[in-house]
Amino acid sequence: MQFGVLSGAAQLYLTFWPDSRLPRGATFLVLAGVALAGGIVHSWPRNRVSHEFTHPGFGVTVTVGDLFDQPCHLVIGFNDVFDTDTTDDLVIARRSVQGQFLHRVYAGEVDRLDGELAVALAGKQPVGVEERAAKRAGKLSRYPVGTVAVLGLPTRRYFLSAYGTMRGDLTVGSGPDEIWHSLGELWRAVHVHARRETVAMPVIGSDLARIDSLDHAGLIKLILLSFVTGSRQSVICKELTIVVRPEEYERVDMLELAAFLRTL
Repeated sequence: MQFGVLSGAAQLYLTFWPDSRLPRGATFLVLAGVALAGGIVHSWPRNRVSHEFTHPGFGVTVTVGDLFDQPCHLVIGFNDVFDTDTTDDLVIARRSVQGQFLHRVYAGEVDRLDGELAVALAGKQPVGVEERAAKRAGKLSRYPVGTVAVLGLPTRRYFLSAYGTMRGDLTVGSGPDEIWHSLGELWRAVHVHARRETVAMPVIGSDLARIDSLDHAGLIKLILLSFVTGSRQSVICKELTIVVRPEEYERVDMLELAAFLRTL
C-alpha cells in the first residue's frame, strides 16, 4: 500500500516537473526503499494495541504485561465453587491467576480471602453441594457459571468471575458458550461497581480451563466482541485492558488483533 501511494505521488511529480535532475530509476529506488521501511515499521512486533470507539465513547487495549501491575480494577477468573487453596498446587495452581491473586493481593491468607468471598456470595444461591466422595479436595458448594463475586474497595475492585466448572478430578471445564455467558454477567457487575473506570483482565480460559476449540487469539477476540457488543448497548467502563502474559506473547498476533478491532 505504501509503495502504491508513493508511486502515484512520484508519477505526478515527474508529470509536472519532467526536467527534474533526479533520474527516474533513482526515484523509484528511493520510493521502494521508503515503502520497504514503512512496511517493516508497520509489521514490527508490537506488545500493545489500542482502539477508541465513539457513540458511545469507550476504549479497549490489548497489552503484554503483568495483570497485577495494572493500576485499575481487576478481573480474576475463578471456578464455580470458588476454590482458593494452593497447597501443593493440588486444587489451585499457585502460578495461575487465581493463585497469584491469593498470594499477591491477600499475602497467602486464604482464610481472609475465603471470609470476604463468603460475604460477597451471601446473597447468591448455590445450585448444589457436592459430596466429598465426588470431589476429593477443595470447596463443595457450586454456584451457577457466570456468578461474579465482587471484592475490594470502591477504589480497587476485584471481580471474581466463575467461568468454568471444577470437576471431581480437580480440573476445570469450560467452553465458548460458558465463557460468553460469564462475560455477559461480568459486564453487568462491572457496570454496577466499577464506576466506569478502567478495568483490566487476563485472557480468561487460556491456561488451565482446557478450552480446545479456541486458541489464544480466539479467546481474546471473543472477549473483545462481547465487551464491544455490551458497550454498544450501555457503556460498561471507559476502557477495558486485556493483559497477555509475556510467556504467551508469541501466541498472539497484535497486528491481526488491531485489524479485528477496526472491524467492530
